[in-house]
Amino acid sequence: MVQFPPPYESAVDRAIREAAERGAFDNLPGKGKPLPQLDEDELGWVRRWLDREGVSSEMLLPTPVQLRKEIDRLPQTLAALKRESDVRDAVSELNRRIAEHIRYPSGPRIPVRLVDAERAVAQWRQGREAQLPPPAAPVPEPPASAPAPRRRRRWWWWRGR
Repeated sequence: MVQFPPPYESAVDRAIREAAERGAFDNLPGKGKPLPQLDEDELGWVRRWLDREGVSSEMLLPTPVQLRKEIDRLPQTLAALKRESDVRDAVSELNRRIAEHIRYPSGPRIPVRLVDAERAVAQWRQGREAQLPPPAAPVPEPPASAPAPRRRRRWWWWRGR
């Protein structure tokens, strides 16, 4: 009969085995209960990580999908801006990232087109005009009448008192 050497047991495995033989694991809290958060689906740990780190789940999407979503949200993003120069800067920044993706594509092949800056500015202006209250009608000034004549006091008025 062939004799095999005893199986290798690391120091960690040996320490765990000896602790179990001593009964160190017998009265642990939660014994016999399921581990927390194991009843979730297989991506539950991803959601917990996103919540813990404060990262949007949109960051997990491929680059072209992120860009398309940003293009769809562009009117709401631009509506919050106050100046036309800020609108143009925001559109040019988005177009820069789109052009970078077109040069060096990654992810699925989803077509992404540059945003027309002039059209975006025109839509922003229309939205601003719709938000602004109509100009108030000018308040008519009261008709100018002749000033009332000044009453003159007589010099003897104060003497009688």
